[in-house]
Amino acid sequence: MNVQDLTPATRRTFYFVGVTTSKSSIMRVFPRWAEYLELGDVEIRGIDCKWHDDPAVYRRVVAFLKADALSLGALVTTHKMDLLEASRDQFEYLDPYAELLAEISSISKNDGRLCGHAKDPLTSGLSLEAFLPPDHWRRTGAELCLLGAGGSSLALTCYFMKQKPRPEWPSRFVVTNRSPRRLDHMREVHRGINPGLRVEYVLAETAEKNDQVVNALRPGSLVVNATGLGKDAPGSPLTDSVRFPQDGLVWEYNYRGELVFLDQARAQQKARNLTIEDGWVYFIHGWTRVIAEVFHREIPTRGPVFDELCRIAAAAR
Repeated sequence: MNVQDLTPATRRTFYFVGVTTSKSSIMRVFPRWAEYLELGDVEIRGIDCKWHDDPAVYRRVVAFLKADALSLGALVTTHKMDLLEASRDQFEYLDPYAELLAEISSISKNDGRLCGHAKDPLTSGLSLEAFLPPDHWRRTGAELCLLGAGGSSLALTCYFMKQKPRPEWPSRFVVTNRSPRRLDHMREVHRGINPGLRVEYVLAETAEKNDQVVNALRPGSLVVNATGLGKDAPGSPLTDSVRFPQDGLVWEYNYRGELVFLDQARAQQKARNLTIEDGWVYFIHGWTRVIAEVFHREIPTRGPVFDELCRIAAAAR
């Protein structure tokens, strides 16, 4: 639904604040997860906002969630930085990562306080470790290229800088973005937390410029599409002429949409021996971490319960 359609909930309700929420697998997955996790009588509803919407729209969404008694909280995607920038004063609590990154992916309530959490440093790290070969960075000397400097990219860099020891770092981060604002924000955050990891910030206003960056990566490097192109907007940050790194890894943060970037990687998979991952595992970690926060439940990140949540999700995908 759109923001103008917001009405008080008539039963306990969990929200998804996104762009095209009705198309997400979570609409089929969540009811089955809720039954398995014994969350009680609860429904999920989507709230669609435009990409980089009017700040007044974000303030209205947050005010509604805060005031409505049966609205329990929300997962936020795409709008994580814009929403917090517009409505920071409406939150009584922000977790340390939300303060550091100036974004939130989780809105919850606790003892009458509206709380914002940035879960992506944890969920991006869990998702990466699920497919990264053991000891990959030390063995290969490979680099990590993030196309897009939004919240999800910043979160992954923070995961390395705050949680991983030096032997488990890429030899270099290179981050591209088509406008300088997000690059400047990332550089400012890194200035306070970077323990010495090499980072290059590249203004790439065209796909051809992104091609140049990817073409120069070392063998074994990881290329991530964190732009939203392919899901929230059509296209890819690269052209079809790009050359992915030999023996490289390719990670599309999204799992649904046109996913042109994923098609481009698959076209070179055999010739360049690529390992390709979409955003499905990220989807599962992202949602389960927020559900745990909103419903004040312990949900493991591995083991039999997590495996069953994965099985349920796959069956409903």
